[in-house]
Amino acid sequence: MSGSVRMRLAPSKPVLRPPEWCSLRSASGFRGAYFEGGRFYCRLSANALTFNQSHREYSSLRPDQTIPESIIAFNPFTAPARAAIKRGAALAAAFLLVSCASEPPKSLVTPFPPVTKQPLPMPGKPAQPQAQEPMRGVWLATVSRLDWPPVASVNGTSPAQRIRQQQQSLIDKLDKLKSLGINTVFFQVKPDATALWPSKILPWSDMLTGKIGEDPGYDPLQFMLDEAHKRGIKVHAWFNPYRVSVNTKSSTVSELNRTLSLHPASVFVLHRDWIRTAGDRYVLDPGIPEARDWITSIVAEVVARYPIDGVQFDDYFYAESAGSLLNDNQTFSRYGQGFASKADWRRHNTQQLIEQVSHTIKQLKPEVEFGVSPAGVWRNLSHDPAGSDTRGAAAYDEAFADTRRWVQQGLLDYIAPQLYWPFSRQAARYDVLANWWAEVVKPTKTRLYIGLALYKVGEPSKIEPDWTQQGGVPELKKQLDLNESNPNIDGTILFRENYLNQPQTQQAVSYLKSRWGG
Repeated sequence: MSGSVRMRLAPSKPVLRPPEWCSLRSASGFRGAYFEGGRFYCRLSANALTFNQSHREYSSLRPDQTIPESIIAFNPFTAPARAAIKRGAALAAAFLLVSCASEPPKSLVTPFPPVTKQPLPMPGKPAQPQAQEPMRGVWLATVSRLDWPPVASVNGTSPAQRIRQQQQSLIDKLDKLKSLGINTVFFQVKPDATALWPSKILPWSDMLTGKIGEDPGYDPLQFMLDEAHKRGIKVHAWFNPYRVSVNTKSSTVSELNRTLSLHPASVFVLHRDWIRTAGDRYVLDPGIPEARDWITSIVAEVVARYPIDGVQFDDYFYAESAGSLLNDNQTFSRYGQGFASKADWRRHNTQQLIEQVSHTIKQLKPEVEFGVSPAGVWRNLSHDPAGSDTRGAAAYDEAFADTRRWVQQGLLDYIAPQLYWPFSRQAARYDVLANWWAEVVKPTKTRLYIGLALYKVGEPSKIEPDWTQQGGVPELKKQLDLNESNPNIDGTILFRENYLNQPQTQQAVSYLKSRWGG
């Protein structure tokens, strides 16, 4: 190719490389990409590259280097992953997706070549779909140590004792879940911009040791997978995509800044230009293409390395509050041309992330399920004739997440709306919303799991007294009866695990055991 330069970037650690380590900033256009000889080649035109000086392996390159036309080559694979390439092109295609981003409003999803991962059915013998057992799931939150790990395990114990306490706690929880008939755990592996596995992209979570970036001495995700699968319990890796921290305190800023010397450091210091404040938290700006690529690479790392059964995103997309809105005016000025409104542009950004992640997972491991657990209301009937007869906060208008569209487009294997209201709550009746969602999934292949408010059971409430009547059992029974009688509802997920252990829920827990535990 005339006038081109080929640079072989040989990372000192041959691992899955997140896109920011290449620091591709496409100013004049991404011209294509291809896979050859075990490496990816991203072809970019003039002024398309700036190199991140924070990584030693690229230190010989000048910042803001101008190249007439360049092909950047890199090898993101461990030896096992390179061997996998010999079996097919799926892994290659997926990482081409997360390596280079185009300019909105064009789709950021790279078209994939046909990939056959399983034997094709013989002519005249259509493949028979596998029967799915009903979902009986529970969310296990690690943010702020809500469900796990035990706070006592972090405070003043030796590393060995901490590991024993944390592992025994998970074992005890899984034993109890098994006895209750729970068959799936949604384990929060990315509570913020930290990880509960040895990531090459994110620092270790401070939830494990009290300090961001400190090695806990074991792999919590692998431990969970081993122990859960031993008991016949599936594990879905639960990611909060955009949250960087749970507050904006000066102590939090100091702790994030201290990760600068770590490898990997926090995105808070590596890409300060991606960081915004919203809902009194630090978050990533969803409108920045490189930030979405970075999130996709994190999911890809987990899917490629672990035998997880699924991936789930929660409802934190544009997570604002009235007193703490996300200021993305500059991002909108840069990327929002061609959109009728900022709201449409924001929904486009969320759509792009879901598309990228969905396609990446299916190229890496088609058997891994991808789902989202959004707010229970898509849109209210008063705003949209296709909406539900409710008066609740709508994901479409407030989180800028067109969750109904994702179902219709087949981007999700399942959707798990959070229907955290009783039958009597007129603004958002449980039965109205459950039946509305059942109609949405009916003509599609997307499964519907309903998120139930276990956390409300036994809690006094003037506007929702149903949760305390007879220990909340009648309300819980009505909700489960509806879920199990509607053929378009495929199961239930309880929010959240630690409420199974609270005094006020014990009547309901006994009922669950009699109904599910058998």
